[in-house]
Amino acid sequence: MIETMNKPVMIQVEDLNTHYGDRQILKSVNVTVHEGEIMVVMGGSGSGKSTLLRHLLGLEYATSGHIRILGKDITEISEMEMYELRKNMGVSFQGGALFGSMSISENVQLPLKEHTSLDEKTMQIISRMKLEVVNLSGFEDLMPSELSGGMIKRAALARAIVMDPKLLFFDEPSAGLDPVTSIELDELILRLRDAMNMTMIIVTHELESAFKIADRITVLDQGEVLICDTVENIKNSELNRVQDLLNRRARIHEVDADDYLHRLTV
Repeated sequence: MIETMNKPVMIQVEDLNTHYGDRQILKSVNVTVHEGEIMVVMGGSGSGKSTLLRHLLGLEYATSGHIRILGKDITEISEMEMYELRKNMGVSFQGGALFGSMSISENVQLPLKEHTSLDEKTMQIISRMKLEVVNLSGFEDLMPSELSGGMIKRAALARAIVMDPKLLFFDEPSAGLDPVTSIELDELILRLRDAMNMTMIIVTHELESAFKIADRITVLDQGEVLICDTVENIKNSELNRVQDLLNRRARIHEVDADDYLHRLTV
């Protein structure tokens, strides 16, 4: 953890604010991610973690604030510059997002076909290498429909790393997986970080997974950063809203009857 904090900054989010209409989703969010760090983003439903991820990927634009990725402010660069920047970014989507009409090998090769001029043989070799990294060697010719949930996640990960990106983004990597498969995926994520020195941003609600893989955890609540710290400090936080999340405690909101009736009738 201390070692990564001394490394270059890969992602810098500064005073990020986002509105959907009149509703504010993100409120002055500040996050810094260093080279080789695994930053886990957690929070309850509606906390803004998925919105933050979409901003980091350049898929949505904030109301105000700045996002610097690999030294470039993506709130100011052109679409072509963002296109080039994304070549350094890999994304593993929650459901895998594999193309059902393509074999596993074809899915993994797709970024190479879109962004490089490599010949077919070289792309096949690279594809096999990445599938071997995620323990899917020998499954190249299968279709997504022939894979289990855990295998789909790993195939999607192979596609995400096929161009050796500097940044790797995960959206709920353990969602829908059984405990054993989830543990295996956690181990794979750690091995990838160590072997390829990737910087990772992982959105998840799985506490056990987050505690195992994170260097630091950012906890969002109602669009605000409650805390960004090490796993140990997160566990020992005295903030009630953090402990509510960690201990799965429901928050009971007192309802003012007069105010409730007023809101119904205006």
